[in-house]
Amino acid sequence: MEKLRLDKYLWAIRIFKTRTQAAAAIDSGKVKMAGNLAVKSSRQVSIGDRYEIKTPTRKWLIEVTGLLPTRVGYQEAIQHYVDLTPEADKQAKPAYTSSFYTGKRLSKTGRPSKKQRRDLNNLWDQYNPDETE
Repeated sequence: MEKLRLDKYLWAIRIFKTRTQAAAAIDSGKVKMAGNLAVKSSRQVSIGDRYEIKTPTRKWLIEVTGLLPTRVGYQEAIQHYVDLTPEADKQAKPAYTSSFYTGKRLSKTGRPSKKQRRDLNNLWDQYNPDETE
């Protein structure tokens, strides 16, 4: 029987982009063995184990069907686990943008261009004709 660490397995089946991210998620309690048992990165993975995984985009409930020591393509990786996630949890969370509308211009878009500056000045002159003379 081959020995395989949990963080390496989650990285190999492409749930996490890097092994460091997989280890960080495990250490922060976002990966649990089915039954809400906390696990460590060094835990040995066995066929038939079930894991609950929370990633930034969705929740996973997987069952290990094969051990995969190295990272391979997606089509081969999905053959080494069964996704038991309920349909409601498979829906990806919407991505929220960090910029927000301030009422005038979008925040974090930089300085106005020369044309935008002229348009703003013309608009200002239309509403405040006293200050232009």
